[in-house]
Amino acid sequence: MGGSTDRNQIYEIKDYGQENAVLHSEQHDVHQGFGSVSSLAGGKGYNQDAAVLHLGYGTEEGALCGVFDGHGEKGELVSKIVRNQLPSLLLGHMNNHSGTRDWKLICETTFLLMDKRILKLKNTLDCSSSGTTAVLAVTHGNQVMVANLGDSRAVMIGASENGEIKVVQLTTDLKPSVPSEAERIKKRNGRVLALESEPHIQRVWLPHENRPGLAMSRALGDFALKSYGVIATPQVSTHQITSRDQFLLLASDGVWDVLSNEEVAVVVMKSENEAGAANAVTEAAANAWREKYPTVKVDDISVVCLFLNKRLHPQPHVIGIYVFGAYRNNSNVLQCFQTLMSLLYKLMITFNEDIFVAETAEEHKLSFRT
Repeated sequence: MGGSTDRNQIYEIKDYGQENAVLHSEQHDVHQGFGSVSSLAGGKGYNQDAAVLHLGYGTEEGALCGVFDGHGEKGELVSKIVRNQLPSLLLGHMNNHSGTRDWKLICETTFLLMDKRILKLKNTLDCSSSGTTAVLAVTHGNQVMVANLGDSRAVMIGASENGEIKVVQLTTDLKPSVPSEAERIKKRNGRVLALESEPHIQRVWLPHENRPGLAMSRALGDFALKSYGVIATPQVSTHQITSRDQFLLLASDGVWDVLSNEEVAVVVMKSENEAGAANAVTEAAANAWREKYPTVKVDDISVVCLFLNKRLHPQPHVIGIYVFGAYRNNSNVLQCFQTLMSLLYKLMITFNEDIFVAETAEEHKLSFRT
């Protein structure tokens, strides 16, 4: 699938294949401890979602996360085409602008080129009323760049200073209900209306026809609406990764329609390990759909979860601290031990290290990985 030993050399990604969810690593071994990806078909037919977690993207320490939620008759094809080609296009433009690294220019140019590629397929793939969302996140050093089209979403999950779970939404859900998005569409003579049966969902319609009823204001494909305000220009932002940031999570609206940011963050933090985090969110969302909307078909659900602040070539060292059982009944020693536990927990939150306690009849053992 391509690769390079030069940290500064951009390589081409040929194809991620036809699976809905792909975890790819430039190393021979796939390091599942650094993240996970999951995609679950809903009850509407083919799974129209596609997702990728690419470790070693661009540089040895880089990573790319992407979620693509297809819609329309050809949605399942469009989402995979974009998933398989957009990362490679992005790398090429990153290389062309390596001096300035203007993320906004790089992403806008890449997404518009991707849209043109889809249009060129019109003789074999009619995307006049089919398309896909796209949310991408690329880690570069201690920064993460996020580009977004449509209503898939990216969030950062970590801990506050007092150790509580903290979640920050990195993207805006780009729907016709957003006033600035609706204004642009109306200026181009597109119509923004909700169906009587779905008064809470604003959709985009052609000026004089009651079609196609797109529930997002930006997308790749959907060429019937490109003259009426629906655009392929992504919203782009950059964010600093701090020592308190633990997970970067991207997901399709199959998650966000039934779970809040905070609920997703709790699921991730409670997951047994990084490799199971995406599956845990997928299952939680599927259960929430069945509980909240028992008569409605479950939407397709896709999740990418990247563990932050962990190198791709970790070298763990174990440090053990022993408090022997003979001192357990000594209140002073116990108090010191509890204080030490608290301090080490704060260290774990600060440096994202794994701390665990093993207790036997002879001793307490507190150890952590650095």
